[in-house]
Amino acid sequence: MNSGSSVPPMPERTPKALRAAIAQHAPQLLVDFDRHWHRDIADAYDLAPVPAFMARWWAEYALCREPALEAHVHRLEDEAAQEPDYTRAKALIEEAGRIRRAAAKAAAA
Repeated sequence: MNSGSSVPPMPERTPKALRAAIAQHAPQLLVDFDRHWHRDIADAYDLAPVPAFMARWWAEYALCREPALEAHVHRLEDEAAQEPDYTRAKALIEEAGRIRRAAAKAAAA
């Protein structure tokens, strides 16, 4: 975060700890997180989708901890959606994806 704010730490890499971190530092994500959890994990009685769920939400939280970076990614994605040139649109999406993948590698505190 800019303007002297510190970036919140990444939580322990568990669904419960990640949910708590989202609730505290990124409450705008909580409704979607909970909806996704209940749809794909809690009511499924199957742990197979948990790693994919965690990877997705780990990356979402890691990115939203840095609002300027998150805004940059959204601008890239929005620009790509409006870009008539396929090559340019592809490059914009690839850059957004690169940033998202880097954010997903954030280590737990």
